[in-house]
Amino acid sequence: MTRRNEYPISELYSAYAAGSLDPAFALLVETQAALRPDLRELVASSEAVSGALLETTGPAAMRADALDCTMALIDALPPVAARPIEDEDLSALPEPIWRAAGAASGWKASVPGIRRMALDIDSPMHVELYRIEPGAAVPRHSHAGIELTLVVAGGFSDALGSYRPGDLVVNGPDDTHRPVGDEGEVCFALALRDGGLKFTGPLGMIQRLLGK
Repeated sequence: MTRRNEYPISELYSAYAAGSLDPAFALLVETQAALRPDLRELVASSEAVSGALLETTGPAAMRADALDCTMALIDALPPVAARPIEDEDLSALPEPIWRAAGAASGWKASVPGIRRMALDIDSPMHVELYRIEPGAAVPRHSHAGIELTLVVAGGFSDALGSYRPGDLVVNGPDDTHRPVGDEGEVCFALALRDGGLKFTGPLGMIQRLLGK
């Protein structure tokens, strides 16, 4: 399920196959594809099309030291984070998530029953992984920009629907909601935002007083 599907979701898969997607959105695509076989096939088809187009492209002139420069860039890449098997919560999630979380600073408490982990993946987007206990609620809020939330495990519900692993929920500045963790299983959700959350009620008053 993708709510409010006017967001150009299909363009994400095309950009991913072309290798031009922002790291935050690439993480979203890789995680969703790990959860949904139909999207794995779509991504594979997009990559095949990109490969076929590349084969028809004429060769480009390269510098004499192009190979040396490329190898130097590869050598300069940071080491891939090891799987955080000590965190059972993370090790049970799809590989793209625990790989991205390997360099994170850990969980931070939010409201009762909810923890969040900021993922630093070299993107201008705000990227966070949420852990929502059954019945716990994220305070009602709207959004300063676009928010894409992918359910990774468990599920949550709001006034407009219920969402399960692989579902993508898109919200904009005109949307206000209060996500609640579904009963039975802890919900993990990956959230991408290009702006902050704008809380309502008493929490919103405190937020405004603090100038956030």
